Amino acid sequence: MAVAQTDLSFVVAPRGPGRRLRDPIRRHPTIVIGGVLLGLIGLMAVLAPYLGTTDPQALSPIQRLRWPSPEHWFGTDMLGRDVYSRTVYGARVSLTVGLSVALLSTAIGLLIGLITGFNRWADAILMRIMDGLMAIPAVLIAIALMALTRASLENVVLAITIAEAPRVARLVRGVVLTLRDLPFVEAAIASGASLPRLLWRHIVPNSLPPVFVQATYTAASAMLVEAILSFLGAGTPPNIPSWGNIMAEGRSLFQVACYIVLFPGAFLSATVLAINLLGDGLRDALDPRLAQRI
Repeated sequence: MAVAQTDLSFVVAPRGPGRRLRDPIRRHPTIVIGGVLLGLIGLMAVLAPYLGTTDPQALSPIQRLRWPSPEHWFGTDMLGRDVYSRTVYGARVSLTVGLSVALLSTAIGLLIGLITGFNRWADAILMRIMDGLMAIPAVLIAIALMALTRASLENVVLAITIAEAPRVARLVRGVVLTLRDLPFVEAAIASGASLPRLLWRHIVPNSLPPVFVQATYTAASAMLVEAILSFLGAGTPPNIPSWGNIMAEGRSLFQVACYIVLFPGAFLSATVLAINLLGDGLRDALDPRLAQRI
């Protein structure tokens, strides 16, 4: 008696853990690449004392201007300080500035954007102030603010935040103006929802995806501005090892000791690249049109 053969071609095998892990990587590889690179740099900053470093402020004039060697992986500067140790500890300053400015400017910009998007009088006043701040390069605003205060890490974060917040505010305002005319917002208003409830339940959640993307670019921009300020002598104090300070101290000796500028510059570029890759990946992942196409 012949046995009927059953066609099992339509049966779909369950997705294993390996496939569930590969799918997001294949769809958004920039998120993975940027996240891994940024995570490694952050781990380096946290574990700086355990990565074969020495005191970044320890002076050794007899060891000055030594080229990279097994004893000093990145060489030494004009005061005999280990460039490797200063570069590794400098990651703490750059990441602290980038993350702090991103959080503060996002919070301030989100608040201003929500207010100006729903209040016409506030929009007429606050956005003109934001337009005036955006008309001036962020570096010039930060330099002017630093000239009025003493050099410190906190003042650098505050100065860069004031320069970056208007860009977030304008982005949020544009998103709010688009959202407030959508049917679900009009339905919430018609049902008697108060303004705070409307903002918290409907406007803020739908404004966060572009704000998250903007926050990554703000962090990268803040790190570059901090390096520029320190390079010009208007940023963090000289006793704090930052990538900008290291490059500023080595610029006069570039022809005889280029490694002093090369290594911190390479780490700064890699960190900014990682943040930008992460931002590009988040933009692609959060864009609903790309999600529908995929």
